[in-house]
Amino acid sequence: MKPIYLDYNATTPLAPEVAAEMQPYLTDFFGNPSSSHWYGMQARKAVEKARKQISDLLNCELEEIIFTSGGTESNNYAIKGSAFAYKHKGNHIITSAIEHPAVMEVCKYLEKNGFNITYLPVDEYGLVSVENVKGSITPQTILISIMHANNEVGTIQPIKEIAKIASHNNIIFHTDAAQSTGKIPTDVKELGIDLLSIAGHKFYAPKGIGALYIKLGTELEKMIHGAEHEQNLRAGTENVLEIVGLGKACEIAKRDLSKNKTHMKKMRDRLHQGLKVEIDELKLNGHPELRLPNTLSLSFRNIEANLILSELDDVAASAGAACHSDKIEVSYVLEAMKVPLDYAMGTIRFSTGRSTTIDEIDEAVSKITKIVKKIKPSEKSTPVTFEKVEEIKLTHFTTGLGCACKLRPQALEKILCDLQISTDPRIIVGTNTADDAAVYRLNEKTALVQTVDFFTPIVDDPYKFGVVAVANSLSDIYAMGAKPLFALNIVGFPSNRLPMEVLKKILQGAQDKAEEAGISIIGGHTIDDPEPKYGLVVLGLVHPDKILTNSNAQPGDALILTKPIGLGIISTAVKKGLTTKETEDRAFEIMSTLNDKAAEIMSFFPVNSCTDITGFGLMGHLKEMSQASKVNSEIILDNVPTISEAWDLISNNIIPGGTLNNLDYVSEFVSWDTGITRSEKIMLCDAQTSGGLLISLPGKYKEKILKELKAKGIKDAACVGTFTEKGSGIILVKK
Repeated sequence: MKPIYLDYNATTPLAPEVAAEMQPYLTDFFGNPSSSHWYGMQARKAVEKARKQISDLLNCELEEIIFTSGGTESNNYAIKGSAFAYKHKGNHIITSAIEHPAVMEVCKYLEKNGFNITYLPVDEYGLVSVENVKGSITPQTILISIMHANNEVGTIQPIKEIAKIASHNNIIFHTDAAQSTGKIPTDVKELGIDLLSIAGHKFYAPKGIGALYIKLGTELEKMIHGAEHEQNLRAGTENVLEIVGLGKACEIAKRDLSKNKTHMKKMRDRLHQGLKVEIDELKLNGHPELRLPNTLSLSFRNIEANLILSELDDVAASAGAACHSDKIEVSYVLEAMKVPLDYAMGTIRFSTGRSTTIDEIDEAVSKITKIVKKIKPSEKSTPVTFEKVEEIKLTHFTTGLGCACKLRPQALEKILCDLQISTDPRIIVGTNTADDAAVYRLNEKTALVQTVDFFTPIVDDPYKFGVVAVANSLSDIYAMGAKPLFALNIVGFPSNRLPMEVLKKILQGAQDKAEEAGISIIGGHTIDDPEPKYGLVVLGLVHPDKILTNSNAQPGDALILTKPIGLGIISTAVKKGLTTKETEDRAFEIMSTLNDKAAEIMSFFPVNSCTDITGFGLMGHLKEMSQASKVNSEIILDNVPTISEAWDLISNNIIPGGTLNNLDYVSEFVSWDTGITRSEKIMLCDAQTSGGLLISLPGKYKEKILKELKAKGIKDAACVGTFTEKGSGIILVKK
């Protein structure tokens, strides 16, 4: 069965009546509406019929409607068009702090181009004060843009009152009505506005179509130039198919407005009441009365929203905050409303539709309640049971993924630089370097190497998670030129969310991988944690004279990478269910492969420096190596081995947050050659889990070590660049 859909504010399905109306324009009526022959006339009639249907819904004149590609274009045209048309009168624009990005980003753009923007605050309910609007007006004010209803919390703004103020002061007034159209009345004459934006996919029309109401007499500077389409305001051949759909959706919206409004409110309130009965410390966001009839923004105290949604496979809804390893990114709407962080972090927006049923709402209440009580136990909690462990997908129980969850390197560096460095003379490698291990001299022939590494699941199967975690933890030992001796477990496990059988499978996978490496896991430490986490403390041995650090690279050294990159992107796609089994198997093969063979081969060469590629990505770890060694480096992009499937995922914006942090982290130290794309930069910065070794050795040995690596089955090994000359650690990336 399909999940219960409670995300109608994000988009709505295409109404059957709308689809039926559009069907003939897929096949029979294909003419260009600007053509004068019969085919063109049929298309033109359809366009004008739709214009009439929209004008009927909004209660305006036909010539006051132009078609756009959606709400974003409508907002852009309304704001930019009026700003540039009236800039001779002034340069001040008033908007609110809770507008949709399609308004906020336009205003930020205008700020960079000579306009002054006032962002009005809102109260705890998300309401703009009419008095604040009045008090913000200056002789330079030319435009006010306040949304009709907020997309996150549903609060309906006092548009009619603000419009009167704007009219009295001869100021153009625009409202973004993308969320309100089709849900509540949007009579432009009653509201008294000059410009209104609508988006078809918010009320059962197709995606990619919208309209802008422009009151007669309102001037807009043309934004899209070409032929004289849409009253010479918006060039481009009309999208007849979707215009027909938009028109029909407007006709239905007007016809059924009262019925749909009543039904959506009933479903919304039933959901709210059902959850209030079952869950303590539940907060409603938005105005209790002046709110869209379908919108319910709820905050679950001290629970990350994404933790709930990750397990809520059977209910579709949207989070109001993104929780990362080092910070919580709360929606700016919730921030503007001053929602306390302990509530804001657990905010979920549920939005009902005209086809939502009582059974769906009751089922949603049951499922949401069960998950919330699992994550945050109370006296009413019930034992967690699963019929089959195999049905559990571990990535659904965490907000982050693997080494991509590391603290932002910028934040970590700032903390570490303020800590006192130990003066123990036996410490060979400590916090004074960026190496991922500590080395302690026991005597002239023996030094202890100790590492610790743990992370959240990057694969769904518990056994495989244990395998990858061990391979990743051992990698730091191999990168130091050491041999592992034994290890200890580090376990964080949500016993209230997952059965202990899952932990058993994780530990079994870990034990099997440790045996492959020739070591034992002989104990450890566990805590109860909201997310599953696993890793190892590993102890190894090395001769003090054979320690490899990341701080001894030399000019002329070749850079050898032993595994392909792109694992963070693949892991993110696994969590979203966007990969094939073949791709998942390929990623697991890479992550579960020990770096022991590469380390063994490395021991026969005069290697100067080494590190393993994990959470900071290839560029982040190379930056650490380059700066620690005080040598500049050069990377040849085309030589870097990558997982081919990851490129398509980048194009679809499947990118870990940690990868984007890495890109920012290296920005001041990397010079990108002309022509290198954003996708290529992202790939080079992708946060890896259990990645390969990055080996620095004299250039004359590169062919020989590559031959040895490939002979041992390390087929992806490649020379990806060189260290060039002494310097501050600048990295040049070339094609």
